[in-house]
Amino acid sequence: MTTDIRLATAADVPAVKAVTDAAYHPYIERIGVVPVPMEADHAAEVAAGRVFVTGDPVVVGVLVLVPHEDHLFLDSIAVHPEAAGQGVGRRLLAFVDERARSLGLPEVRLYTNAMMWENQKLYPRYGYEMVERRVDGPYDRYHYRKTL
Repeated sequence: MTTDIRLATAADVPAVKAVTDAAYHPYIERIGVVPVPMEADHAAEVAAGRVFVTGDPVVVGVLVLVPHEDHLFLDSIAVHPEAAGQGVGRRLLAFVDERARSLGLPEVRLYTNAMMWENQKLYPRYGYEMVERRVDGPYDRYHYRKTL
């Protein structure tokens, strides 16, 4: 059930930053750079209507979704480590599919850092296929897509 996922408001910006930082911080040492979602302008993303949150009264999951003409781009997904193993990520990923369908988009795309090897096992379990591996500046990324 993904009805507990809602569009973020300006009041959620501190929680969006806190959850994103908590989720991505462990990867800084592994990949050698700060993950892009940690440096995002969360207030601007929220104001643009791209951020969705879950958790009440405390936000524990965050999505940043960017619609394009032919796909929905999953820019970031973050689950607070204290909420790990509770199905939050699964619900967020189901919401991504629902959102793409509601926008009439036939595909979801995302990328993940090659050093975030957990994701290379996770995304295929949810129907994503790896399309390519590409280096963008300091980031070595695997690009995925899911046809709906």
